[in-house]
Amino acid sequence: MTELPLAGLRVIDLTRALAGPYCTMLFADLGADVIKVEPIDGDMSRTQGPFRQDDRDRLFGGYFGSINRNKRSIAVDLSQPGGAEVIRRLVRDADAVIENFRPGVMDRFGLGYERLREENPRLVYGAIRGFGDPRTGESPYVARPAFDVVAQAMGGMMAITGRPDGDPVKIGPGIGDLYPAVLTAFGVMGAIWDAQRTGHGRFVDVAMYDAIISLCERIIHQHSYTGAVPGREGNDHPLLAPFGVFQANDGWIAVAAPLDKQWARMCEVMEIPNLSHDPRFATNAARVDNRDQVREVIEQWTSTRSRAEVTDALADTVPVGPVNTADELFADPHLKVRRMLVEVEQPGSASPVILAGQPVKFADTPSSPFRRAPLLGEHTDQICREIGLTATDITRLRAAQTVV
Repeated sequence: MTELPLAGLRVIDLTRALAGPYCTMLFADLGADVIKVEPIDGDMSRTQGPFRQDDRDRLFGGYFGSINRNKRSIAVDLSQPGGAEVIRRLVRDADAVIENFRPGVMDRFGLGYERLREENPRLVYGAIRGFGDPRTGESPYVARPAFDVVAQAMGGMMAITGRPDGDPVKIGPGIGDLYPAVLTAFGVMGAIWDAQRTGHGRFVDVAMYDAIISLCERIIHQHSYTGAVPGREGNDHPLLAPFGVFQANDGWIAVAAPLDKQWARMCEVMEIPNLSHDPRFATNAARVDNRDQVREVIEQWTSTRSRAEVTDALADTVPVGPVNTADELFADPHLKVRRMLVEVEQPGSASPVILAGQPVKFADTPSSPFRRAPLLGEHTDQICREIGLTATDITRLRAAQTVV
């Protein structure tokens, strides 16, 4: 079996919460040795649930476990000189370090980019911040903290999400964290490739605000081209029809048939073939102008059928699929075949838990079983020995509570 593509790569993970750990999880899932450096009392998300009912130990819950799998853990007090020295030793043989503190925090610990590249000139340093780092452009908001909801709000996403007559709506998953995490992984890998050719690392900076602007690119070009200020449109698309979510007799189903041939096929299935030639509906532009009538026609048909019946009737030529709930995902055969529901050990519980799998697949490399998230400091001794510390050194650091 071919090794995972990032086998042999080492990433020092100085992140916490969601954005940073998700970024480093992507490296770990693809085979990199990710060393998670936690504070002495652990990543803040360790104590956040959900927890299994039989888990009395509560060493970590689903939040932490889902995004810190496949990593090793060392617990270090960065505020102590000995702790900072442990990190400097770690980066000497690392390909990248990734952190998501506010600007200046790592510099105060003596662990900023300029100091760490003295230890390893080819080191790639990835930073995820709310509003970026002064090294790449100093935002007037640079000192502000940020969470997902702030990035979604400021980046324009909430202004175009929700019903036209309703409040702005946050997208359910923490996309203000997750998308910056993916972009950071992309940028860091690009810089690692460059470092392997040149021997010189780079500072890679992704602002959460910037990432959501990139994700909402449509509203930028729409405003530039037309002066329009796009607003909330529910589940409709401003340029395509039909394209949205429709009521079936057992729930909701997504249907997208903006191409004229798709619409013609849909009219055949609904047994109103002449409708595809009606001037009000013959072209996508016409259907956009008459989207309310299009919705009425479609829902007259879908509302008398189950989601499965609608899917079976359309799926050969028209993009269609049910609005699934979590329990329905667990029953979907696609997710089983694609290994998108992965069983992982849960310390403290008698049975394993299920995590979302890794969507990046490789034809010549079957998916490896996930390793559970590490216990706090589970690999401290092992990692300390790897960086040349003796048993006496480790005992001294433990006695001073520099490492755990």
